[in-house]
Amino acid sequence: DNDGVNEISRRLVEFDGIVVGSPVYYAGASGQLCCFLDRLFYSNYRSGKMDGKIAAAVVSCRRGGASTAFDRINKYFMINKMTVATSQYWNQVHGAKPEDVLKDEEGLQIMRTLAQNMAWMLKLIELGKKNGLPHPEREPFVRTNFIR
Repeated sequence: DNDGVNEISRRLVEFDGIVVGSPVYYAGASGQLCCFLDRLFYSNYRSGKMDGKIAAAVVSCRRGGASTAFDRINKYFMINKMTVATSQYWNQVHGAKPEDVLKDEEGLQIMRTLAQNMAWMLKLIELGKKNGLPHPEREPFVRTNFIR
């Protein structure tokens, strides 16, 4: 019961949004992150704890594979009724070392734009709450069985 997934799971109600980041390994998010997210999102899938939260994926790679890793992380958000914050391009930076990333001017601009957009979305949600605008109701889950 004493691990990071359980701790975050218990605290989900405290968060209005989340940012998930990963280095890119073999054109994908790190295995540790995927295991963490698999457990976190599966165990909270039907709870509604993630509904309407703002989410952003951020990836860092030396050269290639960023879009595949970015896509995988975003899929966790989209199947859990989260709103994905966007930027002007995919949320990725490039560099072999942290100091290299600081030279990626386009990537840094993308991150600044992402932060501004996410902050704006969070303010909109807060404004909606203050004005009595409820979050859309969750429908009961329907599953189609393709094996009949």
